[in-house]
Amino acid sequence: MNEMIEQYLPLVQQVVNRLAKGLPAHISKDDLFSMGTIGLLNSIERFEPEKGVKFETFATWRIRGAVLDGLREMDWVPRQVRQWAKQIEQAYGAVEFEMKRSATDEEIAVYLEITPAELQKRLTQIAMGSLSSLEESLHDFGEDQRLLDILADPKVQDPVSHITRDELKTVLETAIAKLPEKEKLVVALYYYEELSIKEISEILEVTAARVSQLHTKAISRLRGALSRRRQDFR
Repeated sequence: MNEMIEQYLPLVQQVVNRLAKGLPAHISKDDLFSMGTIGLLNSIERFEPEKGVKFETFATWRIRGAVLDGLREMDWVPRQVRQWAKQIEQAYGAVEFEMKRSATDEEIAVYLEITPAELQKRLTQIAMGSLSSLEESLHDFGEDQRLLDILADPKVQDPVSHITRDELKTVLETAIAKLPEKEKLVVALYYYEELSIKEISEILEVTAARVSQLHTKAISRLRGALSRRRQDFR
């Protein structure tokens, strides 16, 4: 077991580095690594090779899940900001389902009964708290892999999920295709090219804060679509 731990500790570091890119600076990487190591230990104990899943895939699922669960337990984001994030996701889900297109800021503000300026303020606060993580939303569906893995490899299905992997793939592809162009580009650069917010801001020649807001809006739309789809399965 010790040999496996040593062999796969770099995998823990890889997962931690990926997740840390979207977190505030005060979140310690050492803490994240400790959380991820617990996930690695859990994966070693529970891995069943006869199921035909590669250990690296299974371990990544467990490591990411352990880190995300640990972050939730830390509860480092104000409750009000969490509520705003959930409300905005639900607003995007409801408005875009009704209109069959991307909703404007004004339409979301009307739905929430707030001003467009207040919506921008809340989106900024959510971005600062790094609540807009599509991968965390995938974790809620029982999927703890990268967005690219979900879209590229539909073979594995989590038996406890309320939505099958193929259906999840379809929902994501459809929702991404409907994103406004700037938001779609940010999603592509962040999740597919795995660039940082700072790197994306340099490419687009806008501020990092603007990229964070575009990312937050895009993921709010996608999470809204996923949440609405999950409600259909209840």
